[in-house]
Amino acid sequence: MGNSRREHRLTPSTAILTLKILVGAVTLVLAASLVALALGRPRWHGRINIVFFLLTVTTLLGFEVLIRLINPELTAGFSPEQHDALSLHLKFAIPSAILLPFMLFTGLRQFKKTHRTVAVGFLILWVGTFVTGVFFLPHTFEQIP
Repeated sequence: MGNSRREHRLTPSTAILTLKILVGAVTLVLAASLVALALGRPRWHGRINIVFFLLTVTTLLGFEVLIRLINPELTAGFSPEQHDALSLHLKFAIPSAILLPFMLFTGLRQFKKTHRTVAVGFLILWVGTFVTGVFFLPHTFEQIP
């Protein structure tokens, strides 16, 4: 049987494609939250935001565990274009991730003025996160031998 150590099948391309799908999915949840707010359902807005928070944190932690613990060499396989696009994406994603707990806290505590202010900043950063994550991050599909 040779080497009993299992090789990592997750390629840089697969990692980026997975990230795109996850960013798109949590963005749909965020959109549902905004629709609930527009329909005058603040309680549903808050509940959906909790789901959005949990999914986003899970995505962030999962990606960090993947690239830091499970396969630390994963980003070494990124092309220069992928590294540049990921850097740009992170310039939006990291600040939005920092604002996310403050937005959730101010919403749950009903600090409405502060919540709205933080939410506007977060939405601007999230649009950047979405656009750079879904449209700018390049991925390729490699043939698996």
